[in-house]
Amino acid sequence: MIVRPLGAALFGSLGDRHGRRTIFLVTIVVMGVSTFCVGLLPTYEQVGLLAPALLLILRLLQGLSVGGEIGGAAVYLTEHAPAGKRGLYTSVLQLMGPLGMMASTLQIVALQYLLSDADFKAWGWRIPFLLSAVLLAISIRSRMNLHESPVFHQLRAKNALAKTPLRDCFRDRQTLGRMGLLFFCISAGGSLLFFSAQVYTNVFLKTVVNLPAAQASGLVLISTLVLLPATIFCGWLSDQIGRRPVLLAGLISGALAIFPVFQGLLHYGSLPTPDTTMIALLLLVLVVPLACITGPQTATLPELFPARTRYTAVALPHNLSAGWIGGMSPFMVTWLGVKFGSPLAGLWYPTGLLIMAALVGLFFLPEVRDRPLDQ
Repeated sequence: MIVRPLGAALFGSLGDRHGRRTIFLVTIVVMGVSTFCVGLLPTYEQVGLLAPALLLILRLLQGLSVGGEIGGAAVYLTEHAPAGKRGLYTSVLQLMGPLGMMASTLQIVALQYLLSDADFKAWGWRIPFLLSAVLLAISIRSRMNLHESPVFHQLRAKNALAKTPLRDCFRDRQTLGRMGLLFFCISAGGSLLFFSAQVYTNVFLKTVVNLPAAQASGLVLISTLVLLPATIFCGWLSDQIGRRPVLLAGLISGALAIFPVFQGLLHYGSLPTPDTTMIALLLLVLVVPLACITGPQTATLPELFPARTRYTAVALPHNLSAGWIGGMSPFMVTWLGVKFGSPLAGLWYPTGLLIMAALVGLFFLPEVRDRPLDQ
């Protein structure tokens, strides 16, 4: 989380100067190689403190590559999507995070089922990291076949590429203002709602409501499966009525829903026989505002900024927000809960920030649905 903004600044600038496709190849190689190498790490018993030091280095490399990948992917997809269908076409990008989490969780569950606890701890945990080499090979081959963004081709033909994209972003008042809008409103809202709806719900059901781990994970998995088509629908909806109303609906409804939903989870989960039907329905309530953000988010990010500095302007504030606001969520929710002695007290963190994001959006979020991307 700490180095993601550094990766965004580095790879974002390179993407604006040398092309989206080239940077895509670099970031996936860094991510894939570092992930694979985690599976080859020596143990503490073998090399002492060098083992956690190497793990930390590999995690930092993963963070750098994610910082360059997220944001850049949004720019690339949006610049290829046909006008009038950007929300629909680019909403699929938001499905990759939940699908990745589902795939990794299924791998772990399968390995824990097939292996003894001792074997899993001794060597079985390495298998998913080593298998990532297959995904890396597929990804490299796929990205070698990608075509450069048509918008970038036009910039290069006009000799209009930015030589210092990061500096240009901070010099242009409108770009800087919209980077702030992205940081405080869209990206903050998306990361907070994802944490609340997909991450903390699982923790809350296991540690506060005390549901069995498998049952809690299964209920959250149902909400994840509903989130996938809901995201695509909200992306399509933003093409019909605009990005602004869909995003604002997600921010406002999310701020209003968090406390009642978690109070309901605590109530129905604490019954002598937990009401799993009501718990599943409450989890779906949080899916709606999350889908309203994730659906149009991919298209909205690039539409906010001029073409020549778009990669940098999208990647930097988005990763700063994910790291500083969304990334701080687990710590802040836990700290507030302990400080005030209530499992619900920590929810003031995402609720308060969502209220702030909604107010920022109401006053400053422009409608960018039909904005030409080559400007």
